[in-house]
Amino acid sequence: MPSFTSHDGTELHYDLLGADLDGPPIAVHAGGAARHPEYLGTLAGLDSVRPLALLHQRGVGRSQHPADPATAAWHRLGEDLEALRVHLGLEQLDVLGHSAGTRVALAFAARHPTRVGRLCLVTPPPGWLVDTPSDSAELIAERRGEPWFPRFEAALAEEENATTMAQRRALHPGLAPMTWARWDARAEAHEELGTWNLEALEAFFAVPLEADLLPVLRTLKSPVLVVAGGSDALLGLKPVVAVADLFPRGRAVVLDSGHYPWVEQPEAFLDEVGAFFDAFFDGYDAA
Repeated sequence: MPSFTSHDGTELHYDLLGADLDGPPIAVHAGGAARHPEYLGTLAGLDSVRPLALLHQRGVGRSQHPADPATAAWHRLGEDLEALRVHLGLEQLDVLGHSAGTRVALAFAARHPTRVGRLCLVTPPPGWLVDTPSDSAELIAERRGEPWFPRFEAALAEEENATTMAQRRALHPGLAPMTWARWDARAEAHEELGTWNLEALEAFFAVPLEADLLPVLRTLKSPVLVVAGGSDALLGLKPVVAVADLFPRGRAVVLDSGHYPWVEQPEAFLDEVGAFFDAFFDGYDAA
């Protein structure tokens, strides 16, 4: 059970997959926010390309809750990735973030731009990054005839009146089908993986962002790959693709999936993301 001490003395855990492979680990930050990283699995076998260090966010899984909850705000969690880089003894850290975890990955990149190797953003929430209008409503409308849609509409109406993270989490089962291109037994089983920690979830959004991170991100020299789900009605498609244009060396790829492309399109995901991170060995650069 590998662990390290972060900047404020909080003990953090990470799961190391593919430890027998050559090359430095890719740091992986789960989404949720504050969801146990077990739902990521091996990211469609990405651990056969490079080792993966799946970080347990502070307050989640085996990682300690911090003494100061403010340190668990998303824009401060980037310092845990920096502490992981130091712990691993690396000059630069390759990072993959999923969903809300991309916020943490980008906070790390903005605070420590010279310490970022390659950055992969899987279905990143785009609203704070770009002003491209969302096409989420159109993607939702396309699913109207599916049998789960009435339950989804009811949960969506209740979400508008939810005032706490606990209330929003309770509505998730009704909303979940819209995050998948195909709501089937595989999707239902995957939704059971990776519990959310409500205390860490509350802390994730509790502290307002102190400074604009975008100016630094617009000058980031690292290659950035954005992976979008063509049927991800949670975020929409067009604004997620537009996130890649924020970066000088950004590139977007769209897969036939929802919010979890490594589950619905494992081969395509591994082809794209594996090649991106395999560049550590062969000098590949399509960014």
